[in-house]
Amino acid sequence: MAQITVAEVLVLLKEHNLLLESQLSSSSHPFDQISYNSKSVTDNCLFFCKGNFKSAYLDDARQNGATAYMSEKTYQNAGIPGIIVKNIQKAMSLVSAAFFGFPQDQLPTIAYTGTKGKTTSAYFTKAILDQTYQRKVALSSTINTVVGLKPEDVVKSNLTTPESLDLFTMMRKATDNGMSHLVMEVSSQAYKKNRVYGLHYDVGVFLNISPDHIGRNEHPTFADYLHCKEQLLVNSDVCVLNADGTHLTDIFYAAKATTQPENIFIYGRAGQNQETEFPVDVEYRSLKDSLTENQIQVTARTAKAKQLNIDGVYRIGIPGDYNEGNAVAAAITSALMGAKPTEIAYGLANTTVPGRMEIYQTHDHGTVYVDYAHNYGSLHSVLDFLKKQAPNGKVTVITGSTGDKGIDRREGLGKAINDADQAYLTTDDPATEDPQQIAKEIAAHIDTSKVATTYIPDRKQAITKAVSESQKGDLVVVAGKGHDQYQKINGKNVPYEGDAAIVKNLVKGL
Repeated sequence: MAQITVAEVLVLLKEHNLLLESQLSSSSHPFDQISYNSKSVTDNCLFFCKGNFKSAYLDDARQNGATAYMSEKTYQNAGIPGIIVKNIQKAMSLVSAAFFGFPQDQLPTIAYTGTKGKTTSAYFTKAILDQTYQRKVALSSTINTVVGLKPEDVVKSNLTTPESLDLFTMMRKATDNGMSHLVMEVSSQAYKKNRVYGLHYDVGVFLNISPDHIGRNEHPTFADYLHCKEQLLVNSDVCVLNADGTHLTDIFYAAKATTQPENIFIYGRAGQNQETEFPVDVEYRSLKDSLTENQIQVTARTAKAKQLNIDGVYRIGIPGDYNEGNAVAAAITSALMGAKPTEIAYGLANTTVPGRMEIYQTHDHGTVYVDYAHNYGSLHSVLDFLKKQAPNGKVTVITGSTGDKGIDRREGLGKAINDADQAYLTTDDPATEDPQQIAKEIAAHIDTSKVATTYIPDRKQAITKAVSESQKGDLVVVAGKGHDQYQKINGKNVPYEGDAAIVKNLVKGL
């Protein structure tokens, strides 16, 4: 059973210079549970007071069995002693890791960060390593969390990177279930909010960066966004970098600060104008590039890359030229974890990602693509690729944007939509904002003289109209929500069928 004593907690906090005061009289007192949710508290729990906290939560926690609390401030009438710390998020991460017996030490981990491509890269990697390690590869992604081989061990994720306590809970379950490796996505917010404080990775991958998550509730500046993403490299033993992205110099030197040059691998597309200061270790070129599949040639260019033994031709089961780089990143990381070329080939050819370029064919109407694209980089990549593949067909996109976060995405989405012929703006997760106002902010950046733009507030109606009015040869892209089965509206999760389910049923009817 997981447990931690007061003495162990205080040692951890002192080591990281986080302890301000302990009000507990017994250092040998053990805690049988830790929690930040007062509703889940049981007997003898250490309760974390974090986030937009109200003292009523602490009252609930005490009544449910909490015997101590940890906070950045003292609650005079708490009724239980407190441990006062400088930073509650950092403290919670450290204590959570220790409470669950440092499961990361038993779980070699590949971590991905990037503005786009994290989920697809993570799924590519899991598909490969599942061949190498008999499916015993855990996953923490934007879409799903996988901690075992049973159906109940696969659950929908709430955050790209969960709260530290939830992450270490998941890692403990994975090790208890016999999982041998972990593939995870790490968001910039995970570092901004110290959800992964103290966590170290065997391999860290920096896929790319473009302006996103910059706004009143996220990163104040692009520099802050880049800095937070670079922390993944600072906390990785081996770093893998994409030469085709921007800011490679900054990213390389962030990696080099804590990683030996022989443990830094750079990959890039052949013929790209990569920054010449850094030679590419692994080069790839596209051999086939269609609406249904890709094929790439991978070539090692340096001695350390040749040791990976990944040279060859690979088929990629997910369409989109922008997925080729993600596949190469997965090939490199998997090889570092012991995958053979045959296992890499099988994994890349057979990866499926829920809500990523899912294709639905119709008899008398257009081909429908459901994709999770929700910012400029990802939507532009999808639309640009499809337009090149079907220059004579009309490309229609249905999308919206989130409320109360990612404010800068609205301009990016509008600019990306200029790659389409027609757009239906609709509701995404508006939170407390007016979805029509969000649509207006997107539309302000669309060239409406070239892109016919319509606002339909009901998302299902917008999808239905776009698909049913499409003609043979047309392409319809439903972007943003994928398989999400709720919409966040005014503080509530309102049930929603999901883009994929709506399209699937619609295509059946057509």
